[in-house]
Amino acid sequence: MRYNTISKRLTLPEYGRNIQNMVDYCLTVENREERNRCANAIISIMGNLFPHLRDVNDFKHILWDHLAIMADFKLDVDYPYEVIRKENMHQRPPRVQYSDTAITYRHYGQMLERLINKAAEMRDCEGKETLILLIANQMKKSFLLWNKDSVDNRKILKDLAELSGRRIVRNAETFLLAEAAELIDTPQRNMNNNNNNKKNKKNHSRKG
Repeated sequence: MRYNTISKRLTLPEYGRNIQNMVDYCLTVENREERNRCANAIISIMGNLFPHLRDVNDFKHILWDHLAIMADFKLDVDYPYEVIRKENMHQRPPRVQYSDTAITYRHYGQMLERLINKAAEMRDCEGKETLILLIANQMKKSFLLWNKDSVDNRKILKDLAELSGRRIVRNAETFLLAEAAELIDTPQRNMNNNNNNKKNKKNHSRKG
């Protein structure tokens, strides 16, 4: 009996030993037409192993790449796609360029700073005040997620004024923000919401 422990190491273990044996056999087929048929049959079997991935873009292309890899790039067949090359196997991906834009307060993030700037540039209207209130509440939520403690609304409005270059200045006594409990989801709050939803559904069914 031949044990897998003494067999050669699998290049792509997710396909198993039997698929690797098929690929090894395909390499020995001398007739090109027969070798092409063999390769296509192996691709079909490989695809059947992962039916949930059939909707993935370029799924067939990926299978042919894997076939070439398992054959150590020695399988001479008519590939329907341009498969990966051996020299590119261990090539490092291009380095991702990160934004070097300075962020005044990281817990608010760059997107909020952009929104604040946009709101500051808007003409005075009811929609502007609504947007500023939404931004301020989001700032408060972001602050709570970062700090985990309560926060004074005056601190949020002070930061809002600073980030807007003093173009948005609001009084904490008259410009009321949402309560912390309304902004941060907690297990207890979620449970209360679920209970309220159940009660509302039950009352609605009784009325019906």
